[in-house]
Amino acid sequence: MSSEEEESLALAGLAVALCVKRAKSASGSKRGRKWSREWLLKRKTYTHINLLAELRAVPKDWKNYLRMNEETYLNLLSLVTPFIEKEDTVMRCAITPHERLTATLRFLATGRSYEDLKFSTLISAQALRVIIPETCRAIYKVLQNQYLKFPQTEEEWKSVAGQFEQDWQFPHCLGALDGKHVDIIPPADSGSLFYNYKGRHSLVLMAIANAKCEFIMCDFGSNGRNSDGGVIQNTLFYRKLTNKSLNIPAEGQLDKSHRVLPYVFVCDDAFALRPDMMKPYRMGDLTGHNERKIFNYRLSRARRVIESAFGIMASRFRIFHTRINLSLDNIDAVVMACCVLHNYLVKSSLSYASADCFDVENINCGTTVQGLRAEDSNMMNIARRNQGNPMEAAKIIRENFADYFISEGKLPWQDNFIE
Repeated sequence: MSSEEEESLALAGLAVALCVKRAKSASGSKRGRKWSREWLLKRKTYTHINLLAELRAVPKDWKNYLRMNEETYLNLLSLVTPFIEKEDTVMRCAITPHERLTATLRFLATGRSYEDLKFSTLISAQALRVIIPETCRAIYKVLQNQYLKFPQTEEEWKSVAGQFEQDWQFPHCLGALDGKHVDIIPPADSGSLFYNYKGRHSLVLMAIANAKCEFIMCDFGSNGRNSDGGVIQNTLFYRKLTNKSLNIPAEGQLDKSHRVLPYVFVCDDAFALRPDMMKPYRMGDLTGHNERKIFNYRLSRARRVIESAFGIMASRFRIFHTRINLSLDNIDAVVMACCVLHNYLVKSSLSYASADCFDVENINCGTTVQGLRAEDSNMMNIARRNQGNPMEAAKIIRENFADYFISEGKLPWQDNFIE
């Protein structure tokens, strides 16, 4: 055999050896590649759904786990199922609506990260990143029309005002207005856009509550840099208020009084005094004016509903005790789902907002034991600011309310709260 033939045979052998090596390498790589971790494939065995089945025998623990009783949960599940149900594939069985909803409620109730939540749900963090925002949007979609309904007619506004007068003895009140900062992990390269006056990053939730501590308006998404009462000017509500397109009733005579006063929203020092928005007198304006102190007490009493609403929601959904680390769109979905769930549970679950959630007044001593407040979480008040000189008409209206509260609208115990 010539040297050329030997060289050709050697090259051919080398080529065969390389091909065999590549084939083995490819085969080994395929055997080593897994589409899912083994323990995640055992969802039916280890998932928290099994724990829930056990908790059915202990209703209190079920409620603590999902923030609602079983009946309320099953009703919610029936509503959202058409929007979150997926079909099985030849590769795997779909994650059920029951698993999707319970994982979402646990995320909202605990504020746990996806990486943490995957161990109890046996759903991968990658899947949870899709499932939870999608389910939050479904919750908001199915509940908003019935449970987060903004008044549209004069009759509906008068119904809200009538409840305020009955429960809180503040006539012609259309709602209590306030805003809170919601802590977030800011998007990359956002700079100081979300940086607020407390040195944290946030988005602002503006809301109005009715006399039953239910939200009738929620507007979320203004960046934390707008950290004062001016943030309300970015809301659709404020634009309609200033354009007089909310169908608010015209001023009218108060019950059992000759006074004619407009319908108003009550708010705190973060907002400007307007003919349709009443805020308290400043401390420097109270000296020697008991009627103004009484006004501040009566207004504060009516405003408690929004403070309690925020406080109860933040207590039940501890996602508000964290810095929410999601995309901006998904943060919006999470927060709005919590707002509508709050209303849903106020109406559907008696134990959701128990008596100890609310302020308790001792009318004999003139003291108040404070209930739940959002400040116990990471939610912060919007900053106070000097609003400048309010319009004269607004000052006159406030004085008229103050005069009413010390005359025909007087409460027997109110003087105890200003001594």
